[in-house]
Amino acid sequence: MDKHSIIHQLMETKVVAVIRGQNGKEAAQLSRAAVEGGIRSIELTYTTPEIENAFKELQNTDALLGAGSVLDSETARHAILAGAKFIVSPYFVESVATLCNRYGIPYMPGCMTIREMAMALETGCDVLKLFPANHFDPSFIKSVNGPLPNVRIMPTGGINLDNMKEWLNAGAVAIGIGSDLNKAYKNGGYEAVVELSRKYMQKVKNNGGVS
Repeated sequence: MDKHSIIHQLMETKVVAVIRGQNGKEAAQLSRAAVEGGIRSIELTYTTPEIENAFKELQNTDALLGAGSVLDSETARHAILAGAKFIVSPYFVESVATLCNRYGIPYMPGCMTIREMAMALETGCDVLKLFPANHFDPSFIKSVNGPLPNVRIMPTGGINLDNMKEWLNAGAVAIGIGSDLNKAYKNGGYEAVVELSRKYMQKVKNNGGVS
């Protein structure tokens, strides 16, 4: 799968599950539940111990696997070798952008300012993560697209069932969700994550997204 196909799939599915677990095994369980609920894009974060085990366990699923919380090029390379098809950082790291561009892997760094976004665009980033999104209003996307019409934004942080439609209607190409899934898993286990994931995907469908 080439870079543009991966980006297209992310934009088609609209929802990226940002998975944080106590260990790789729990991250794999959370991911499987999200996939069963209909979410097809999974971001396995490198803040999770033994996250490479989750990549191994999930290789046979039909989900698009990516790596999150990637802070340097060494970690990015490790993630790509483990099977990550896209790389996400909480902030822009030029060395990670260079490595991902070299290997044709989408890199989505967290950006908060026009300057950061412009720098990311210049290094080949196609989709930028607005993080933390709960510090912004959805109308921020339109404001950014004035001077930077080519910027495609995926808000992450503070996105939930109540505000996701507002962000998508404002122009977000996808949304990243995480804490909701972890809370569901803590309170209700695997089935609770499946059910919550279904609710997210149903809202996408009702909003004219994936069928």
